[in-house]
Amino acid sequence: MKKMGDFLYEKETYKIRGACFEIWKEFHGAFKESIVDNALGLELLKQGLKVEEQKRIDIYYHENKVGTYIPDKIINEKILIEIKCQPFITKEHEKQFWYYLKASNYKLGLLINFGSKKLEIRRRIYDKARKD
Repeated sequence: MKKMGDFLYEKETYKIRGACFEIWKEFHGAFKESIVDNALGLELLKQGLKVEEQKRIDIYYHENKVGTYIPDKIINEKILIEIKCQPFITKEHEKQFWYYLKASNYKLGLLINFGSKKLEIRRRIYDKARKD
């Protein structure tokens, strides 16, 4: 049995998941992403988390800046959040999210889908000390 502290940013992740379930209970995937995003921001603040909206992250290729990625939220300056409102999370969503996380300086990312049938939360860790 795992004990508290065994997972990267476990307390923050627990609060984020709780906030997502609060939004899901209220909306059940009935609204577009911008509405869910705004409501989630409010709920995360209510949970006592620091929320950065639409923070710009530079993307580099061979030490040259080639673009900018703008995640939906950064929580407590360490967790990247990407929100979807799709029927379900596809392999393409997951692959794209993995590359976003890999291109950033964040080790933990949550891909959250407020789908029409269920809430999906995918927790992904990318540690740059590790090679693919």
